[in-house]
Parts: sequence; structure tokens; C-alpha cells
Amino acid sequence: MSYYISQKINATSFEAAIEKTTAALKEQGFGVLTTIDMKVTLKAKIDKDIAPYTILGACNPGFASQALEKENNVGVFLPCNVVVKQVDSGFEAVAVDPVASMMAIPNSELIAFAEEVKRMLSDALKTLS
Repeated sequence: MSYYISQKINATSFEAAIEKTTAALKEQGFGVLTTIDMKVTLKAKIDKDIAPYTILGACNPGFASQALEKENNVGVFLPCNVVVKQVDSGFEAVAVDPVASMMAIPNSELIAFAEEVKRMLSDALKTLS
């Protein structure tokens, strides 16, 4: 089992790729709580240059609340990270596979949530091509 799902993004710029990904997530009920620009961060902290790479911390409040009710420490896996990055062929979105993440927690009730969140993330990414 892979730990991520991915999709090429049909966009003309990195900023457009982020906007398109954020909008696709919103259509599936996810808000972006955090945005980490790794290119800027690594340059500032260790003077390292990398290709554009941004981490979006996406959250669906309803599923997050239900998951916390089932397993209080599940917050260590929240929010769902979605990476938007520049690749040789353009841009790509890569999302954590929530089913793979939940395998680390011995609570079978979380798997149903994880499967639904994976479907929603997959549906969002499919619209990016």
C-alpha cells in the first residue's frame, strides 16, 4: 500500500497550481488551515535552494471531529497534508493516503472515516488534470 495519492496539475504557473488545488479541496469540503512554503523556508533557514514545493494542511472539520471522538490522539495525523510541487513535467499534487496513516492506530472505527476522506481527496485531485 502506498502512503500517498498523486495527480499532475494542469496549470500555467505554480501559484495557479496552488489556487487550483485549494479550490478542488474546498469543493470536497476541505479547508486549508496551514500553508508552508518549503522553498522559502529552506532558503531562509539553511540557505538551500529547491524547486517550488508548498505543503497545504487540509482539514474537513466534520470528519476531524468524528475522528477525535473515536480516538483522541488522532490529532497527530491531522490535518491531511497535500503537497503542491513543481516537477520536470509541470506541477503535481500529492496527498497523504489517510487509510495508510490510520493503519498505525489500533482502532478499526477510524478506517471507515479514512476511506471516505481518501475518496474525497482522490476526487479533489482528479479534477486537477
